[in-house]
Amino acid sequence: MAIRAIWNGEVLAESDRTVVVEGNHYFPPGSVRMEHLQDSSAHTLCPWKGKASYYDIVVDGQTNRAGAWYYPKPWPLARKIRDHVAFWQGVVIEETAGRR
Repeated sequence: MAIRAIWNGEVLAESDRTVVVEGNHYFPPGSVRMEHLQDSSAHTLCPWKGKASYYDIVVDGQTNRAGAWYYPKPWPLARKIRDHVAFWQGVVIEETAGRR
């Protein structure tokens, strides 16, 4: 079974190899449609994962500011999500029958 991230009617990512951490699906880098993501200046710090960097999501001229995040240099306990992308702020995460 694959997991898909959708916002504003567009599939942002799809994979059968997401890593679930704290209820969030982290999509492997190759499964993310980077043409819909733009670097954001937003950053946060997690006490066990490290510093998160964010992307703005842009679809059909609409922007979801800091709607996706990733850990470029996670701390050791979170190394399995390095460069994987997770979504929030209205992005729908759904299960699909298989990868497209």
